Amino acid sequence: MLHRRDAMIRLGRIGLGAVTLPQLLLSERLRAASVGARQKAAAGRSRGKAKSCILIYLWGGPPQQDLWDMKPESAPGIRSQFNSIPTVVPGIDVCEHLPLFARHTDKTALVRSVTHDSNNHEPSVYRTLTGRINNTLVVPRNQRNRNDFPNLGSVVSYFSPLGAMPAAVTIPRPIGHDGATYSGTYAGFLGGRHDPMEVAAAEETNEKPTHAISLPEEVREARLLSRRGLLEVVEDTERLLQSERPGLALDSYRELAFSMLASPVAKRAFNLDLEDSRTRDRYGRNEYGESILLARRLVEAGVRLVTISWMYIQKGGNVANVWDNHGPFEGLTGTDMLKAQYCLPSLDQGFSALMEDMSGRGLLDETLVAMWGEFGRTPKLNPAQGRDHWGACQTAVFSGGGIRGGTVHGSSDRDAAYPRSNPVSPEDLIATVYDALGLSPEAEMHDPLGRPHRLVDGAPIASLFG
Repeated sequence: MLHRRDAMIRLGRIGLGAVTLPQLLLSERLRAASVGARQKAAAGRSRGKAKSCILIYLWGGPPQQDLWDMKPESAPGIRSQFNSIPTVVPGIDVCEHLPLFARHTDKTALVRSVTHDSNNHEPSVYRTLTGRINNTLVVPRNQRNRNDFPNLGSVVSYFSPLGAMPAAVTIPRPIGHDGATYSGTYAGFLGGRHDPMEVAAAEETNEKPTHAISLPEEVREARLLSRRGLLEVVEDTERLLQSERPGLALDSYRELAFSMLASPVAKRAFNLDLEDSRTRDRYGRNEYGESILLARRLVEAGVRLVTISWMYIQKGGNVANVWDNHGPFEGLTGTDMLKAQYCLPSLDQGFSALMEDMSGRGLLDETLVAMWGEFGRTPKLNPAQGRDHWGACQTAVFSGGGIRGGTVHGSSDRDAAYPRSNPVSPEDLIATVYDALGLSPEAEMHDPLGRPHRLVDGAPIASLFG
């Protein structure tokens, strides 16, 4: 007798690009009955009103005292080489190279007291994307694996039903270099079903992107449809042999899997050519502006969490985390790196366009926009006029999704070196995202052994919500 599970696994091995039927269908059947219960349990005491979230992850660690927490009273060699400018909210000043951002502080909340104890990229990335400390990571090449704790997008996926669009997407690619993709960038122990869709794999690696939306070159739509026909023949035959009604529920998930591969909704969402030229110009015709514009299109299409991993691919193909502004880099000092197109100009332009679009389209109330990196930067400028790794203090930015704009939470000391009031942990940042999305941080998910894990051991920053 040909069993349904065997048939589906064999068909999955034939290959459907990065999306395999065992991942998307069989696991879905097993969990379908409990999704509603999990969503109800996760809601808990959440104040959330957001349907989706865009996380702009500034990989490398932006300097708080050069962007959003200017300290003009600090001593030379510590204070920023940039001037501060007023914003639309009296009393909130930002860097002179963020003039467009300054127009939108009435929509943002600045958290100036984020702190943790790591000064290394790998463990800091892991903690600020998962809310967990992992002391087993290999530095500098910590290849992600299925023992990892799931990142934000994967947790959101766990509590979301399968639809025509994935619950989580990472653009333009996950963090990775020198042969490894960082831990903290996918679903870990939750398995491939909950990996964020990756449009492209990490550069300098041999990996393939998870759940790629486009079909590989060797698989054309005609062949996809023929495989669908094969699948239907197999299932029709099996129905004659087995009349077990519970098995028929698999049909709907088969349809959903194919719709995710060839859905017009997905194809439209990923097609920036459908935007008018003026809109594309406003966001910026570079990878940063286009990633932010694509994030807006994806949440409009139903994606719940989009992560933008900010990085720069050099002409030779090397990956650079340009917010890591030690300097010198490509002939620039650390301070001059911030003025280059891959840092402040693109961030200022893209973020401003996003605020304008989200507000104009009525999407900001239901979309949380969050922005942070893995750590901040040292108070003291180094000999290359840059700043080095500093986990003790950084600034995070929130907007939309019920966030009360025009506010500042917490404060840093005179040199933006340590929190002076209301310290906030990475776990608190992640708990705030979950809370905004209607998920209680105290909710539980289960690993393959059935062990429960709380979403995050942090508390939402309640004062941010209006």
